[in-house]
Amino acid sequence: MSINSHDHPITRRLVASLLAAAITLSTAAASFAADTVVLRVGDQKGGNRSLLEISGYAKDLPYKIEWSEFPAAAPILEALNAGALDVGYTGDLSFLSVYATGAPIKAIGGTRSDAKTQAILVRQDSPIRSAADLKGKRLAGTRGGWGQFLINATLEKAQIKLEDAVFAPLGPVDAKVALVAGSIDAWAVWEPYVSFATLKDKARVIADGEGLTPTITFIVASDNAIATKRAAVQDLVQRLNKARLWSLDHLGEYAKNTAELTKLPEDVLLSAYTAQRTSPIVMDENVVKEVQAASDRSTRYGILPKTLDFSKAVDRSFTAAAAGSN
Repeated sequence: MSINSHDHPITRRLVASLLAAAITLSTAAASFAADTVVLRVGDQKGGNRSLLEISGYAKDLPYKIEWSEFPAAAPILEALNAGALDVGYTGDLSFLSVYATGAPIKAIGGTRSDAKTQAILVRQDSPIRSAADLKGKRLAGTRGGWGQFLINATLEKAQIKLEDAVFAPLGPVDAKVALVAGSIDAWAVWEPYVSFATLKDKARVIADGEGLTPTITFIVASDNAIATKRAAVQDLVQRLNKARLWSLDHLGEYAKNTAELTKLPEDVLLSAYTAQRTSPIVMDENVVKEVQAASDRSTRYGILPKTLDFSKAVDRSFTAAAAGSN
């Protein structure tokens, strides 16, 4: 694995920690009994399972992973809340929405993508040219997640009252159909949907999440798994972080492999991965403050039902070594 700090927005402390983690990975077998420790992990097609496999970090696991594939993040969070999963992977606001209900889960690691890869799209022939043109328009996005947040934040930045536009709560599949059909005026979404819409449907980006959204996706674990399977969960977090770094140096190979699994066009995935530059994060004080600010904003928008203390929703110990590295 080659890591060029000039090309990749990855902190030296995180790289140093992940290199040191190789020692942990090579000796982790002593911490587990492979026939008794089982991690139940929720995934989406072309997600973390394929990333681990294509990068080689799925080899020689000192425990067993039982993968369950879900169509979206919401049911992963529901399964974590119900105790049916130990670990999952989900967007920051979706996580907060479920945590706010009292779910016994914690954010223990994660990744960050370029905020520009969350975007508001319009049809090629739309008269909408900028966020200032969204007043009075019908805008689609996921309720309680990045879509709704980006719409509200974009309207606020453009000094448009939230009530002066119509929010249509639609998932990505339905929203894509609605945009093409003309039953909505704009669609707030993320990659790879942005790349698919712009490359295949000739949609246009008229606003994005830069300066507005954290664009963080969390590795989430149940409180029970943290308490009873800590060594295995820690090992999985390290492997996922190392696999993510591998992907940055092998975007073409990663896109090709994921295209075969998901049946999405390879050029769409390569465009998405290149734009995102998704990198592992340290769950440090800066991340806590950034997500807290987004959480407070979400409460003000009515996306979250109450004010949350994000510091209580995160377990920083799983990336503590990275936070202490130079």
